[in-house]
Amino acid sequence: METENFAKQMIDFQKATFDNTFTAVTMLQDQAERMFNTMIEQTTWLPEESRRVIDEMVGTYKKGRADFKGVMDENFVKLADLFEAVPTPKKPQASPMSKTK
Repeated sequence: METENFAKQMIDFQKATFDNTFTAVTMLQDQAERMFNTMIEQTTWLPEESRRVIDEMVGTYKKGRADFKGVMDENFVKLADLFEAVPTPKKPQASPMSKTK
């Protein structure tokens, strides 16, 4: 039982660490995107086609980021299920034949 609790705590800790790191990286990327968009809006010489390519690139990395988060969440669930499915080993019982008189 102790092993199950330890494994569950370890998985919960790793998931919380991943979630917090992912949130921080997402915030940094979103801030960089806002700054970049502000710069692009002020750039008059950039053609409209280039702006569309940049928007497409931003959409692609956001989709990739969301897909990555989904895969990680799914795998954390699978990992937790794996540890819950492992039966707890029972202590071996002494056989009646092994007793000496």
